Amino acid sequence: MSPEERLKQLGIVLPEAPPPLGSYIPIVRTGSLLFLSGILPLINGKLLRQGCVGKEISLDEARDDAKTATVNAISILKSHIGRLDKVKQCVRITGYIASASQFTEQPKVLNAASDLLVEIFGEIGRHTRSAIGVNILPLNAPLEIDFIFEV
Repeated sequence: MSPEERLKQLGIVLPEAPPPLGSYIPIVRTGSLLFLSGILPLINGKLLRQGCVGKEISLDEARDDAKTATVNAISILKSHIGRLDKVKQCVRITGYIASASQFTEQPKVLNAASDLLVEIFGEIGRHTRSAIGVNILPLNAPLEIDFIFEV
């Protein structure tokens, strides 16, 4: 089953690729690798939630935001390569989670993104990753994720 068929099966409709929010480009290809800039959990250009996970934002809400950021990344990826079946491997993701001072479940937040990539791409969706707690992110977003794919 192709990644597009899996998206349809999961009921996920890819949005338009979100435009950059600053002086950068959303994706760069070097050789067979595609590097995506940090992706926020924007829907129609807006954050649903703002603040720190473990304070203003629950673990479950943050997991939903991680899925939203991942869907945004896939829309950027698809807009760049045309078809998702060109992906050979999701190589790495790095998640930055705006965290309350005692919040230590950053890996659980990022599991939602990791699991979604495997649901969409199968075994080639498995990747290396880092889940990093930070004080604050752009626009007071709860998380930001960057991605590396091989095509």
